[in-house]
Order: sequence, then C-alpha cells, then structure tokens
Amino acid sequence: MDIALQQPVRARLITGEEREVPVPATLRYASTDPLAVYVDFPGDVSLDGQGATWTFARGLLEAGLRGPAGDGDVHIWPCGQDRTVVELHSPYGMALLQFDTAALNRFLLRTYAVVAAGEEDLEAVVERGLSALFGGV
Repeated sequence: MDIALQQPVRARLITGEEREVPVPATLRYASTDPLAVYVDFPGDVSLDGQGATWTFARGLLEAGLRGPAGDGDVHIWPCGQDRTVVELHSPYGMALLQFDTAALNRFLLRTYAVVAAGEEDLEAVVERGLSALFGGV
C-alpha cells in the first residue's frame, strides 16, 4: 500500500542582513520513494513566483539533526538545541533556512513509522529510477 505524509512547517529564511523572514513550507514523504524527503515552498516566496521543491535523502535529514551533514546542494546541521539549519544551493544562489528541530524530528519519526530504516524496497526504487531514466526503452 502506498502511503504519503505531509506536514506543514514554518522555516525562517536568514537574509544577508542577518534578518529572519518567516517562510511557509511543507515536508513530504512517500512510501513509493522511501529514501527521499521533499520540502515544498510556495510560489509567493520564490524569485520567479513558481513553487519550488527540494528533494534529498531521508538519511541526510537524520544525520543533519545530529551533526553537520551533506555535500553538494544540501547541507544540514543543528543550531543549538531548538533549531536546525538547512542550506540549499542552486545555480541561482543559496538559501539558508532554520527549522524547528522538534518539527523535523516529528516528521522523520513519522516517515520511519511508514517505512522503517533498512526496510526500504531498494529493488523497486532502482527499477523506477531506471524506467524514468530510459523512458521505458
């Protein structure tokens, strides 16, 4: 059975002037893609007015809640006991966001209730990925 989770969350965008701007977001998880988590941002907070979705490994979120983690486009680390920083890099620039650690932990625990760590069906994930890559060739 396919199960999907969504959890609204409030982030704080850290600006160049070291101000915090509230940003709504939605955390998502789907049992059909058990290794990934998604963070959706509405169009009204993006430069082009289009919504944006960031996808990264569920394991990266877990590691980043405990200590600095990530390379490439997504980095996550704790900021004190109550906040977690998520740094997102794109060709258009970088965004530094702070999330409530308890909210991220709650979401992560809910994902593990759907698909436990180590119980991911990797064969199905690889098959879907290859099908998407080769377009059914």
